[in-house]
Amino acid sequence: MRTYYAKHASGPEWLATSFKRNVFIIYLSVMVFSASAQQKGDTGGQVFSLRDLQEIVFTGHPVVKQAALLPKASQAKVLQALGNFDPEVVASFDRKIFGGTEYYNHWNSQLKVPLWLAGADLNIGYDRNVGIYNNPETRTSNTGLTGVGLSIPLGQGLLIDSRRNTLRQAKIMVDYAEADKISQINAVWLYALKDYWNWYYAFEQQRFTAEGVDLAEKRFRALKEQVLIGDKPPIDSVEASITLQDRRVQLQEATVKLNNARLVLSNNLWSADGVPQELPSLAVPENVADTRASVNNVQLDSLVSHATEQHPALLKIKSKQAQLGVEEQYRKEMLKPKLSVKGAFLAGRRDFSYVADNYDFRLANYKVGIDFAIPLFLREERGKLREVKIKQADMEYGLQQTGREIQTAVLTAFNQYKGYQGQLELQTRNVASQRTLVNGEQQKFELGESNLFLINARETKLIEMQVKRAELLANLQKAMAEVYYQAGKRLER
Repeated sequence: MRTYYAKHASGPEWLATSFKRNVFIIYLSVMVFSASAQQKGDTGGQVFSLRDLQEIVFTGHPVVKQAALLPKASQAKVLQALGNFDPEVVASFDRKIFGGTEYYNHWNSQLKVPLWLAGADLNIGYDRNVGIYNNPETRTSNTGLTGVGLSIPLGQGLLIDSRRNTLRQAKIMVDYAEADKISQINAVWLYALKDYWNWYYAFEQQRFTAEGVDLAEKRFRALKEQVLIGDKPPIDSVEASITLQDRRVQLQEATVKLNNARLVLSNNLWSADGVPQELPSLAVPENVADTRASVNNVQLDSLVSHATEQHPALLKIKSKQAQLGVEEQYRKEMLKPKLSVKGAFLAGRRDFSYVADNYDFRLANYKVGIDFAIPLFLREERGKLREVKIKQADMEYGLQQTGREIQTAVLTAFNQYKGYQGQLELQTRNVASQRTLVNGEQQKFELGESNLFLINARETKLIEMQVKRAELLANLQKAMAEVYYQAGKRLER
């Protein structure tokens, strides 16, 4: 039976044992060196970059397409409001004959053209009312009566009326819809970026854990050989086996997290035709060194300035304020009395190829009318105006509070970003120090001053610190995206 105290052996057995020990030490040194390798190029996967994600999200994501519909819907509302200014043709015909007698024969037609200026309407009409039983007021000759005139509101409706009010508010809502579109797209892109960096972290966690499993497997095989030749006690192989199994469990957990993170990221992937896409299992995130953009104090001032003036949430409130401003003008107009003047020049012929006569368009042939009405207390109009002013005050308070909250959100996100930035710098130094510690522990082991437990502990700690550094990198990138989002912008690549 071989004994652990192989150092007392002599001759060929001692040489063989010494040779195998040296081979084992060199093998461990190679493994420690390989653990420090962190290039994704060794994985052989296809890089899925942030630029790829950006192109796919902005091209095919359903929510992005939905957001693009918002301005179009507002433009449709503008078109509807313009319909109030469409010229309109109205015509009616009534005739009664009984017992061979024509009681009446009525033909009335009118072309009404709404005008923007002063809320006036241009009216062109033709009436023919003949028969035995006809109202003398409306009776005409057999040739009928043609009229061209205007209807102008001199009181209520002169400066603004319901149709101009509707059109102006509809145009303002186009700006509101554009701001809403930007807000929704910014939110989609933020969530997509966060999903990407969660996937990056899960990928790195799985990669470092897999490297740890690989090292544990190699160390376990090497220790088995050492135990067989009596250079190491059997307990070392048991310890190596426990370490290997523990890391395999961690690898399974990391693999599940990676698969789930890949699925979540795939939620953002759509073809231009609206077909859901899946992120390939061999896809790898881009190297963080290629994406290490940063936010400094100068950029922060620019972002805060943009947030103060151009943040979508503020633009939407300002659009609502502009809309209420138009509504206020309209409600003030409704306090005026209803006073409208209408008139038309008349002609009693249909053939205009000869010189005018006494029945043609002239100053002596006209009809004119005035309509006047006013509520005595104007309670309805005053109540609506008061309601509009209350809404305006509410909007102003909301604008002030929202502006402050946005500025606070930008600064808070920036502080979070700077915090992660400082933590990452410290963690990077910690990883380098831990790697030095692992190498030093390895050298002590070569000199017989350390043991497998300490090497495993140092190596496990190194893996944990590398995973923590990857997490901080992901959090840093997400925090930077959050800064831009809170400022109402998109962090694009």
